[in-house]
Amino acid sequence: MSRRLLLFEDRNWRNLRPLTDLLPVPALAFGASDLARRWERGTGLPWLGVEARTAALAAWRTAPIPAGKAAPDDEILVVNAAVLPGPWLEAALAERAPSLFTDADRPIAARVPFRMLAPCLGRGEEFEVALLGLGLPVFAVVAPAIEWPWDLIARNADALAADLAGQAAARDGEVHDQAVLLAPERIAIGPGARIDPFAVLDARSGPIAIERDGIVLAHTVVTGPCRIGEGTQLLGGFVGNSSIGPGCRIAGEVDACVWQGWANKRHHGFVGHSVIGEWVNLGALTTTSDLKNNYGEVRVQTAGGERASGSNKIGSIVGSHVKTGIGTLLPTGAWIGTGANLFGGGRFAPKHVPAFAWWDGDRTVEHELDRFLATARTAYARRERSLLPAEESLLRGVHAAHDASRFVRT
Repeated sequence: MSRRLLLFEDRNWRNLRPLTDLLPVPALAFGASDLARRWERGTGLPWLGVEARTAALAAWRTAPIPAGKAAPDDEILVVNAAVLPGPWLEAALAERAPSLFTDADRPIAARVPFRMLAPCLGRGEEFEVALLGLGLPVFAVVAPAIEWPWDLIARNADALAADLAGQAAARDGEVHDQAVLLAPERIAIGPGARIDPFAVLDARSGPIAIERDGIVLAHTVVTGPCRIGEGTQLLGGFVGNSSIGPGCRIAGEVDACVWQGWANKRHHGFVGHSVIGEWVNLGALTTTSDLKNNYGEVRVQTAGGERASGSNKIGSIVGSHVKTGIGTLLPTGAWIGTGANLFGGGRFAPKHVPAFAWWDGDRTVEHELDRFLATARTAYARRERSLLPAEESLLRGVHAAHDASRFVRT
């Protein structure tokens, strides 16, 4: 008998919108990778698979690949993808299988033989119901979780430091002799990466990883903990305490952020305490506010209405494929829906911008779907990628489900 890992997405994925409009929960960037890979690394278990919305799984290009077939007697560790490892896990693994672990009645994890779990597999959004239907003995635990988008911001720096703490300080890339590396024993530079003269990598406050083919241009300061994803380019400015996914182009000031990947911020402007979805383009001088003038608690829009965040430092939650024009100003706690286009530069955008909105500074009308898809294809081509049929189908589904009544009719 061996043990395998299965992650599932529960019904609370809606609380993480707009980030989960086009991605399942385990695909969300966090720490030095994503929620799925953190569990793989943390448990050391081979993959059985991921149970989540069928359309979102089909559009997830980097989904983990199952490690062969499970035997009937294999024990499967089933984990809610939004939950983070912690002391609760050791206690759970000490219990006798089969068993189900819950936190305030929310399914957190289970240990169950494959032969018992097999009928639940392939159920997509219904997996959680099927798991509960197995009638497993229930044990209460207290487990930290990513409940809301701002939890990614609040917990990311600690996750980064933990993920990168044991990394080897490899120098497989090219480091110019006039680049400055502070605490170099905590800095890893991947194959094909390039650190130019007058760049500064400062790992005194936390480790730094520059992944394969990453580029750090002159006059860029990177402070740890920080992860710069594969092929991402830092084009001058300050980047710190952040997870930057693959294929990004970043300039200006970025602090305490999570970037999913394949996004542009090529010019100056401040983005702080924010989560940025895939294929976002932030125009020159786009700036987020991440602190209220009275230092008060920030309230953020959610699927169920505005909610107190418990934090006084939150910038913007920006969905995939969002575009902002030059000089766009995003207020504290802004929520920008998938596919929105904002080009009313020089004034504050609305705090809540619905999906597929077209905001010109005065009015918000609906972004035409066919024009949006044409722009998306152009953006993909600029990174030598193409829009997959599964991705287009998911985008069409999100567009069909959005609330068009919020828009001005023309």
